[in-house]
Amino acid sequence: MTHTVPWTDGSWSNRPVAVATDADGLHVTAREGSDAWRLTSYGFVHSSEHALLTAFEPESAVEVRFRLDFAEQFDQAGIFVRVGDESWVKAGVEVSDGEESLGAVVTRGSSDWSLSPVPGWAGRLVTVRGSWSGNALTVRARVDDEPWRLVRVAPLMADGPVTAGPYCCAPSRSGLTVHFTSWRTTPPDDHLHPGG
Repeated sequence: MTHTVPWTDGSWSNRPVAVATDADGLHVTAREGSDAWRLTSYGFVHSSEHALLTAFEPESAVEVRFRLDFAEQFDQAGIFVRVGDESWVKAGVEVSDGEESLGAVVTRGSSDWSLSPVPGWAGRLVTVRGSWSGNALTVRARVDDEPWRLVRVAPLMADGPVTAGPYCCAPSRSGLTVHFTSWRTTPPDDHLHPGG
């Protein structure tokens, strides 16, 4: 069963500079320097992301849609799935070295980052979906109503509560405002591969 999650249902992991809602959705202005990362390559730990989180149940999916309107290095938005301080996944679109790229950071103690350029997505609506089934989180994304793309399959096992929802970060600048247009929960994906 698909359920629209009210913006008021979530709690912020870190409060943004500004939050506003209107008929078109949620507008979030990120703090300069906000980010989520642990150790790998850079050596630092950042846990200042702006993630609006609510309970995420096994055998379900979380889906977030936002307008891709980024301009600076490392501007990013998508979904955040939190198991604990050292175990989480963020997935979505990020500006890296001058181009928008679709990717994920999977963190279990240390972070692991993957990216793939998505030319032609700028200015359009991007949907990112995290489906928790069995012991895995399967992340897919699409632009407008184009076919889903597989982004990542990562282990997701938890002894306690898991939370998930929309997130954004602005590691290198002030003034990033992300326009989220929807937040939904749905049944999980039936199969890892089409026709499976």
